[in-house]
Amino acid sequence: MFITLHPTDPQLRHVKTIIECLLDGGVIIYPTDTIYGLGCDIFKPKAIERIARIKNIAAAKAQLSFVCCDLSDLSKYTRSISTPLYRLLKNYLPGPYTFILPASKEVPKILQSKKNTIGLRIPDNKIANTIVHQLDHPLLSASLPGEMVEEYTDPELIYENFKKLVDIVIDGGIGGMEPSTVVDCTSEPYQIIRQGAGGFDVGDE
Repeated sequence: MFITLHPTDPQLRHVKTIIECLLDGGVIIYPTDTIYGLGCDIFKPKAIERIARIKNIAAAKAQLSFVCCDLSDLSKYTRSISTPLYRLLKNYLPGPYTFILPASKEVPKILQSKKNTIGLRIPDNKIANTIVHQLDHPLLSASLPGEMVEEYTDPELIYENFKKLVDIVIDGGIGGMEPSTVVDCTSEPYQIIRQGAGGFDVGDE
């Protein structure tokens, strides 16, 4: 299914269709403030396994992250967040960043890596935020498989490439080619694991 959503005022009737798909174990491709990504409900193991298969990698190694609508999910899915770290996250989010944080026991077992960490994303994108808000818990997110190519910026081309692998492709306009900046906050000093769209000063900690 191909659904076009208004980038600043997503039509709620279409959003409802997307939410029903996610709650039914579906896999979507959706826009963020950086690149288009794969998404599913974090509590649907079969959907998580589908994303891992699309990326041709084991679920625990697939570099999956949680897309949240605000920092309130921090206390549920992460542990031992210090006040300075919380302030740092509040300063950079929402934005084009993925922060690696210690995972709590609330993180579904299929997603628990040996390092016991999760990536946390709060994209500055109305469509992604509306979906997560309506879903009422985080969306599991992963990049599209392979190297970033120009075809991955055009939702119509994405649909042609992935329509047999996912349930819904959301058209939220042309996407970017640069992924989020990934920052590991599990130990100090914090480390930039991947420099992406967001600038980050490690001295901010």
